[in-house]
Amino acid sequence: MIYIGSLSLVIVLANFVISWKGLQDRSFFNRFSFEVERILKFKERIRLFSAGFLHVNWLHLFFNMLSLLLFSFYLDDGLTPLRYLALYFGSLLGGSLLSLFLHRNNPTYSSVGASGAICGVIFGTIVLNPGALVNLFGILNIPIWIYGLLYVLYAIYGIRSKEENIGHDSHIGGIILGVLIACVINPYVLMYHTGLIVLILGVTSFAIYVITTKPYIVLVDNLYYKQINLLSDIDHRYNFEKANKQKELDAILEKIHLKGINSLSKSEREKLERYSQEN
Repeated sequence: MIYIGSLSLVIVLANFVISWKGLQDRSFFNRFSFEVERILKFKERIRLFSAGFLHVNWLHLFFNMLSLLLFSFYLDDGLTPLRYLALYFGSLLGGSLLSLFLHRNNPTYSSVGASGAICGVIFGTIVLNPGALVNLFGILNIPIWIYGLLYVLYAIYGIRSKEENIGHDSHIGGIILGVLIACVINPYVLMYHTGLIVLILGVTSFAIYVITTKPYIVLVDNLYYKQINLLSDIDHRYNFEKANKQKELDAILEKIHLKGINSLSKSEREKLERYSQEN
């Protein structure tokens, strides 16, 4: 019988070997990292998975693998190896797809890390076994949901600090897929843990809404805020919004050029009229 803990050790070993190779060989790293342009334009879809086995440094790798091991051992009793792999790789794909959606208009964006997969395992475990305790180095036992919360707070900070190409925003996609896969694995959790599931999906959905509608709140360089004052921050936000409006206007004008003005939807007509009045 293959135990989930043993399977996790294999995944950890694969992460260490591939990450080591990536840290030693930059061309290897670039060939398998998550890059929007390479995925969308050149159809290199393997990057949706391969980037999850690369890390920017040893600390990044160690933190992710420690979290995986801590949580995977709680799944030994109620999960088959196949279902565990579905949870891990499904969450990894979910995180990559969300990042691809969020950065679809930024072809130069790239990232690496097992963030989505790890978050999927963490929150899948929380949904399946919310009363469990996580033991940290044999010293401290903390509720499993507190560890999950701390992990997400780290992810939010990571989204705000874009100094490294760690795929922090993929945490959110991993959480969503992890919870949904856990519900498929054990449908009874929908009955017994309804409130918890609704809370997790509600918070993550709100996070996606904020990122897509008000990206300047989270998709900013943390160091940037330390170096400039409030006035320049407001100017940066204004320029960011102005650039987005110009992109929308250009897209509408391009649609008129290709398909005629009658092809515009009601919302597009309203935006065109509003932008025309502003200019």
